[in-house]
Amino acid sequence: MPAKSRPVVAVVLIAAVVAAVVWVTVWGTRTGSEPEGPAATSGSAEPVVAADGGAARIAELYESELSDVQVQGAGRVVRLLSDDVEGDRHQRFILELEGGMTLLVAHNIDDFPRLDGLRLGDEVAFNGEYEWGELGGTIHWTHRDNHGDHADGWLEWGGRRYW
Repeated sequence: MPAKSRPVVAVVLIAAVVAAVVWVTVWGTRTGSEPEGPAATSGSAEPVVAADGGAARIAELYESELSDVQVQGAGRVVRLLSDDVEGDRHQRFILELEGGMTLLVAHNIDDFPRLDGLRLGDEVAFNGEYEWGELGGTIHWTHRDNHGDHADGWLEWGGRRYW
């Protein structure tokens, strides 16, 4: 092989390895059974949530006044609020976590399914972005990111995953 073509081969090999790593990172953990777009899916898999429903981690974030942190947790619905209709519409409700801390959940319903029939006392698990607030904070980004710019989130309620 001529000396001039060796660097080209090396660059092509490096590019192939990088592409393979990116592909495995992005697509390698998908099972193929996940929906491609907005969905409310039935599933038997339990959410991976800390034994305390994520309350300890969220309490740490609250005490530190930190925001923009992806969290998972679960709580009991203690208040149903009217939809936020300014800009993208959001279904809103308050969850009480283990230990009594409360969080506002703001779930985008313009592009993703609403939790129809949600009632006081229902248990809801979540994966979303925590935003600090004086009253406990807000969980949003509880849905897929169709543009790939943000971590996917979800809500689980009544045996279904909403994202």
